[in-house]
Amino acid sequence: MTHAYSMSSVQSAAERAVRIASHFLRSEVEGSRVHDVQADPRFQHRGVDLLWESPAGGVTGVEVKGDRQGHRHGNFFFELVSNLEKDTPGCFLYSTADLVLYVFLERLDVHLLPLPEVRRWFLPRAKRYPIRHTRTQMGTEGYTTLGVLVPVREVLEEVPGTRRVRVESDLARAILP
Repeated sequence: MTHAYSMSSVQSAAERAVRIASHFLRSEVEGSRVHDVQADPRFQHRGVDLLWESPAGGVTGVEVKGDRQGHRHGNFFFELVSNLEKDTPGCFLYSTADLVLYVFLERLDVHLLPLPEVRRWFLPRAKRYPIRHTRTQMGTEGYTTLGVLVPVREVLEEVPGTRRVRVESDLARAILP
């Protein structure tokens, strides 16, 4: 089954997810700062959306994924091919981020996924999971994204360092339009 999305709905979901993730990171460690590098070409090709700077001096590269559907079925969508027509790799495979913040937008759940560990866990198991396509329409053009559905429960139970945090509804109202 292929889901179809418009570019504006994809961008809207991504913007919401970044706002939630940024606020979450700032509240996670007191005194930390978050730098949005989505538009910075030095980070775009690395699959890094945010830099999370802690008071101790460390900087963590963060990829943010916003998902409007995942909570309904309890799955993450790990992107393996970003644009099938252009044969570009998916962010799950090429990102150099240290951490993925996977945000279920409807439930306001933030999943912290240490990317290297999740990738290391996933690769030997990849064939277990169903492949899905999504179609994003941009005017008369469009592209197909290919990924796999991976149960949230499995990732949280089997990969050390992963966790889920529910964003408080009052907090969400304060940061979302």
